[in-house]
Amino acid sequence: MAAARSSEGSGPLRRGGRAMGRALRTPFTGAARGIRKATHAHGAGESGLGKLIELHAVNGAGDVMITVALASTVFFSVPTDEARGRVALYLAVTMAPFTLLAPVIGPLLDRLPHGRRAAMAGAMFARAVLAITMSGAVATGGLELYPAALGVLVSSKAYGVVRSAVVPRLLPPRFSLVKANSRVTLAGLLATGVAAPIGAGLQMIGSPWPLYGACVIFLGGTVLAFTLPHKVDSAKGERKARLVVPHGEEATPAPRPGSTRDGGKNGKKNGKKDARERPPGLRSVGPSVLHGLQANASHRALSGFLIFFLAFLLREHPLSGQSAAVSLGIVGVAAGVGNACGTAVGSWLRARGPEVIVATVLGLALGVAVLAAVFFSTLMVAALGAVAGFTQALSKLSLDAMIQRDVPEEVRTSAFARSETLLQMSWVVGGAIGIALPLNGALGMSVAACVLALGAATSVRGLLGAARRGSPHPRVA
Repeated sequence: MAAARSSEGSGPLRRGGRAMGRALRTPFTGAARGIRKATHAHGAGESGLGKLIELHAVNGAGDVMITVALASTVFFSVPTDEARGRVALYLAVTMAPFTLLAPVIGPLLDRLPHGRRAAMAGAMFARAVLAITMSGAVATGGLELYPAALGVLVSSKAYGVVRSAVVPRLLPPRFSLVKANSRVTLAGLLATGVAAPIGAGLQMIGSPWPLYGACVIFLGGTVLAFTLPHKVDSAKGERKARLVVPHGEEATPAPRPGSTRDGGKNGKKNGKKDARERPPGLRSVGPSVLHGLQANASHRALSGFLIFFLAFLLREHPLSGQSAAVSLGIVGVAAGVGNACGTAVGSWLRARGPEVIVATVLGLALGVAVLAAVFFSTLMVAALGAVAGFTQALSKLSLDAMIQRDVPEEVRTSAFARSETLLQMSWVVGGAIGIALPLNGALGMSVAACVLALGAATSVRGLLGAARRGSPHPRVA
């Protein structure tokens, strides 16, 4: 009888415990279901794009954790003059070698067409290991920190190159590449916005803690990379692309062996390969992609310049009535909001008139930079940050649309690899200029305007001319 009473008494307790457990789990499970529903909508779940979106969100969260740890060590923990020297050393030790390594990343990854999931997983795992390695040196800021930071940078960009090459393989039906990249990019931005304050909170516990958090996130990303569909590793029909346009060549596709254009001779004559047959390259798709890449390079150079120049300028000369931290926060939030808005607008535009879009946003950024140089103020600095984020996002999505439209399937993934590498090199150049420039607001904004003016001079005329002529060989309606 006593055992029965005990069993009856424990029943309500067990039911109450289960109800409390369900109540505690509901917010998390509900959020997880909502995220999964959003990332897998419109066929993205069936095609595998949803898993790539989630993987990119993990990548963004881990990268921002490492950024918080490095910024606190290299920048915020020391006086301005010493911080400038440390950041310059960071650029010299990490960015300069990366500039030499960057041209190799694309061709190297071209040799791994059947191992893209493993390449992304390897980039995640390498950053997990390097985060733990840096956790011991982050408190002292010793020189051993910089080789590990270089490894993180190379791994991050290698992941980015492979991710860009993978997107065309995972497009759902009736889904444009610009829309797919908008979703992927927006997921990374949202994850960064969520992880940044968490990283700042971990930093308050201790300088190694954001790196511990990054390690856990990247280990999860390592596992998630292998859940991508097997077609990610397929290289069927792919060939390498070259970012060159030989002088005097027409923008016509290279003939394929066995096609009517080569007379059905399978590219051979008298038992030998026709000497006129060359590997396909971006020269075969017209000038739109190359001019778009030039415009995007100026946006990336502006981004690198503003990050480093404004970080030191606002620390030494905060915005009127604000502290240095608040000033940096205002500009950072403005740039983030602008980037998110550009990504959303890019998805809505659905790749309509990408040449005109690239030329327009470049002119918009140039106009705001000129105004910021002439009327330097708190409002204009924040406006330039927002416009720079907006125009960079929209210009990059438009470049993706041109690659989708003009680049044949057999060279498209290689084209993404080459373009991402060159854009990162532009960011490095812009950042180096920002470090070297005197801390004068009007001068800095003038240099920003010059960077954009150079990009406009080299690309706008060609973009508008290509828009008037139309794509000579559109691959996508």
